Amino acid sequence: MHTNIEITPGTTAHVEAAFALVKELAEFENGLDQVSNTASQMLLDGFGPDPCFSLLVALENQVVVGIAIYFTKYSTWKGKGIYLEDIVVTKAHRGKGIGKMLFDAVWLEAQKQNAHQLHWQVLDWNKEAISFYKKYPATFDQEWINCKICW
Repeated sequence: MHTNIEITPGTTAHVEAAFALVKELAEFENGLDQVSNTASQMLLDGFGPDPCFSLLVALENQVVVGIAIYFTKYSTWKGKGIYLEDIVVTKAHRGKGIGKMLFDAVWLEAQKQNAHQLHWQVLDWNKEAISFYKKYPATFDQEWINCKICW
C-alpha cells in the first residue's frame, strides 16, 4: 500500500488531470477515437450548477495519479445506489494499491450516503480487473444485458 497517497474529493483544479486519465483509460480499452467528452464539459458536468457526477482523486505529492468517478443511481427494488463509472490509475502507479484505495473510498462514500448497493461494469476481457473485483463480496451478473442509445 502506498502511504504517501491521499484520497480526497476532486476539485475544479483536478479536472484537466482527471480528463487526461479518462483518455488514458480509453486508449487502454482501444476506444480513444470514441471519446467525445472534453475537460470543459467535464468541468461543467461535475462542478457546474447541476453536477451529475462526483470525483475522488488519488494524490501523490499533490499530483493526480488516480481518479474514481461515480454518481447516484436509483433502483425501484433496492432504493438508492452508487454507480462507479470509472477508476483509473496512471500506468506508472498501477499495482501499488491505489485502485483499491479509490474503490474502498467509493464504497465507504456509498455507505455514508445510505446507499444500498454499489454498481460498476468491467469488460469481460479485462482479467486483471475481474480478479481485483473478485476480492470483494461482489456478484458478477450474467443475466442482465447492457443497453444504450448514443447520439
